[in-house]
Amino acid sequence: MEYTVQKLAKLAGISSRTLRYYDEIGLLKPARINSSGYRLYGREEVDRLQQILFYRELGIELEQIKTIITAPSFNKRAALCEHHAKLLDKKKRLELLIANVEKTIAETEGRIRMTDKEKFEGFKKKMLEENEAKYGREIREKYGEENVARSNEKFMNMTGEQYAELQELTEKLNETLKQAVAGGDPAGELAQKACELHKRWLLYFWPQYSKEAHMGLAQMYVDDSRFTAYYEKIAPGCAAFLRDAMRIYTGIEE
Repeated sequence: MEYTVQKLAKLAGISSRTLRYYDEIGLLKPARINSSGYRLYGREEVDRLQQILFYRELGIELEQIKTIITAPSFNKRAALCEHHAKLLDKKKRLELLIANVEKTIAETEGRIRMTDKEKFEGFKKKMLEENEAKYGREIREKYGEENVARSNEKFMNMTGEQYAELQELTEKLNETLKQAVAGGDPAGELAQKACELHKRWLLYFWPQYSKEAHMGLAQMYVDDSRFTAYYEKIAPGCAAFLRDAMRIYTGIEE
């Protein structure tokens, strides 16, 4: 069976514009174009669109999806098994948040009393699991299982007050970085202030600090496209700018 753009878009629950964009960037080409100029999609393209939407559901950028599914080593069955495992993880995170909301409702009705730690446990657990899914393998390779385990334990034991401070610090760090990048001077006062804020931010997670590890992390922000994408949302070129500023801050050339 073949589908036009409109029919496949309706079947998949996406817009026709999205399908046309996937064609433009080479992510999903139609099987053929008929004599009237209509794009037509067959079984192979339907299966590929399903894979794309699975990856999008997991928060993976289109450029990375294209790299994954066009690689000669791409294995459809292995990819589906990986999707299944990650979706189960996502289900666990949602169930934890649902349980947290239910407890909060019960507390507002006077049926139970929640500790401050319980109020934020679901959010912290969700953050850890999302970071693990995205960056776990790379972080463990760079810093080791023991350091990662200690970092996770420190984060989970964070008090409600500390968690609120972390959220406030994150906003302050991102705004300072944005202003520093606009200034364009990695050695400038704003850039070095951003590095100091980044150090304070790390200390909410790391059991101990070292300039070498800090510099290594800043370099990873440039080397790994997933980290780069996060900082690019703050300001274009932000990851490389932070890396350059960190070289000055730590005195280390990575």
